[in-house]
Amino acid sequence: MAPGPLDSFRALRPYFGDLHNHCDISYGRGSLDEAWANARLQLDFASVTGHAHWPDMPPREGRLAYLVDYHERGFERLASVWDEVQEKTEAAHEDGRFVSFLSFEWHSMRHGDYCIYYDGARGEIVRAPDIAAMRTAIDVVRAAGGRAMMIPHHVCYVPGYRGVHWPDFDARYSPVVEIVSMHGCAECDDAPRPYLHSMGPRDDRGSMRAGLRAGHRFGVIGSTDHHAAWPGSHDHGRLGVWAPELTRDGIWRALEARRTWALTGDRIELAFALNGAPMGAELPDTPERRLEVEVRAGGALDYVEVVKDGVAWARRDGLGAAAESSPRFRGKLALRLGWGEAGEPTPWRARVAVRNGRLLGVEPRLRGEEQPESRWGFDGRFHFAELEHAGDVVTLSTRSWKNPTTRTDTTQGLALELEGDGETRLEAEVNGEKLAVSLAELRHGPRAGFLDGFVSPAWQLSRAVPEAEYAWRCGWEDVDPDARPAHYYVRVRQRDDQWAWSSPVFVGAGAAEAGATP
Repeated sequence: MAPGPLDSFRALRPYFGDLHNHCDISYGRGSLDEAWANARLQLDFASVTGHAHWPDMPPREGRLAYLVDYHERGFERLASVWDEVQEKTEAAHEDGRFVSFLSFEWHSMRHGDYCIYYDGARGEIVRAPDIAAMRTAIDVVRAAGGRAMMIPHHVCYVPGYRGVHWPDFDARYSPVVEIVSMHGCAECDDAPRPYLHSMGPRDDRGSMRAGLRAGHRFGVIGSTDHHAAWPGSHDHGRLGVWAPELTRDGIWRALEARRTWALTGDRIELAFALNGAPMGAELPDTPERRLEVEVRAGGALDYVEVVKDGVAWARRDGLGAAAESSPRFRGKLALRLGWGEAGEPTPWRARVAVRNGRLLGVEPRLRGEEQPESRWGFDGRFHFAELEHAGDVVTLSTRSWKNPTTRTDTTQGLALELEGDGETRLEAEVNGEKLAVSLAELRHGPRAGFLDGFVSPAWQLSRAVPEAEYAWRCGWEDVDPDARPAHYYVRVRQRDDQWAWSSPVFVGAGAAEAGATP
């Protein structure tokens, strides 16, 4: 989808990042160098975040004493390495190739947790006692000609227990809200990815929809909140932005304009416009509303849905799509590596070559360790993946672990976009074992195998998904003779349970759900 698919996006390009993740600069694992190396494997921009302050921590007593000590050690660690963090954040940046931002995390029982961002690699740790003082600090930065913002995250926890407190929210300081991360999804109470962390279940008072009901206007993002030096760790959360260029100014202005969308993992390119205005926009009252959506997903689409004022309003389903019979093919397939029983991590070296066809693009789908202090042979290395792509050949070196539960995917992988015909085949070498399979065979379904027989680590080449199943353009008309205020956003689901959510477009004054307060 380049350049942009809709008129509103013609001068823009999609970029993907992770603005909230951790390593050993505070309480986390893996070095900052490893974190930046991992970020550059599969992201366009990132920030590596340090835990900095928690002014209203619970008392250091009983079962919470360890929690207080744990956090305070992390805060002290960040303060001691802050100069180094700034230097390495600057060193990671390269206009046009990779964009880095400086950030720190500020916790609050009352207000909820926020990450504070600077538009470059320089800034101070602010140990504000409350949210008003944090905003005053941001005002000081702005008055001096700098730029800073604060983004709330894991907003759907119980209010008063580090969930967002919507009455305190101010979009002048927080243009976007993080609704997806390893904590889960905060769209609403029955959204995918439930909250399963020890911090507790979702409470609707902190949900995205509750904030919109209250009349707040904000965009949405995802980030991983990964704690082991893996920005962009697949399936933990990411964000996309529509920006004119890959620079700090380009990404920052996209965040301010709310041209953003939240992702679970796959690079789902999502464009949404209402009466020609892109997602994040505010429009005056109008009775006629033309909605346009274009999606280029990472796999076969299940549905694209428009949500109006918190209610599913329009939908396109993909289950009835006709099978393609043409011998010519353009589409995607994925390589996945992992599985096996508990034991030492499995090292992988996989090489895939497209013969009698063309390899058009490669999307890494790589993960960091879920449990870096586990007993499964963890050796302390956090940057363990290398990727090479030259012409029609891609090579991946990485490692995987047994999936810790049957509901937790720790496989590593790649998505390949290719074109070919009945003569096209894939020649692969996986840990020294060679295999060849035709594109025609993969159009019918996946192929898989073991490294060493039953319950040993395994590989899979997925079904080859034709472009018609993952690239859609949809349009709807909404006519309201009374031109009542409303907000609209789009959510996208792939058949493999990967998701995307657009930032809303707001029409008219208020744009709140009727009669509701959080």
